[in-house]
Amino acid sequence: MNEDEGTEETKDSDPDVGEDDQDPDLASPRLYGVPVTESHGQVVLHTDKNGYNDLVGALVDDGFGVCIDLCGADYLGNETRVLPEEVAPERFEVVVNLLDIDAVRRIRIRAQVDESDPELISITPFYPGAEAMEREAIDMFGLQFQGHPDPTPILLPDDWEGHPLRKDFAIGRIPVQFKAVEGR
Repeated sequence: MNEDEGTEETKDSDPDVGEDDQDPDLASPRLYGVPVTESHGQVVLHTDKNGYNDLVGALVDDGFGVCIDLCGADYLGNETRVLPEEVAPERFEVVVNLLDIDAVRRIRIRAQVDESDPELISITPFYPGAEAMEREAIDMFGLQFQGHPDPTPILLPDDWEGHPLRKDFAIGRIPVQFKAVEGR
């Protein structure tokens, strides 16, 4: 409730979602040309892998200069996630959290990634610090980032087979693999 006006604030009064961004033919509001929702007080933008890089570029241009997190998610067998009606769910998601320090804003991107072609364009040209986070997603989920400067394993040995955070990764005892240290 806004005490000055005596009216209740709604999602429609969110300054980040302008009237120009609304399309009456779509089920959910849009921001930066993609469906937008809210989760725990944070703006969430939904895209597919084809619109991912352009969306990140637009956010950089709008002041989101810090990538604080990038991770993968595997939704194999999980039908409980909530997406806007016009967003086609895929097995994998890349989730990116960005900050605009000057305007004190935070935004999340959820990019749907197809299991048969799990590749997106790397965001390291925009955020060099995302390099290690993308490498973790490569190791753990088998996602690929086109144009990544160093896609070598960061968490797993070079000869590791499989991706441990995929839901279809065989569970059980996995022997710990150590690299030999010369002189020992």
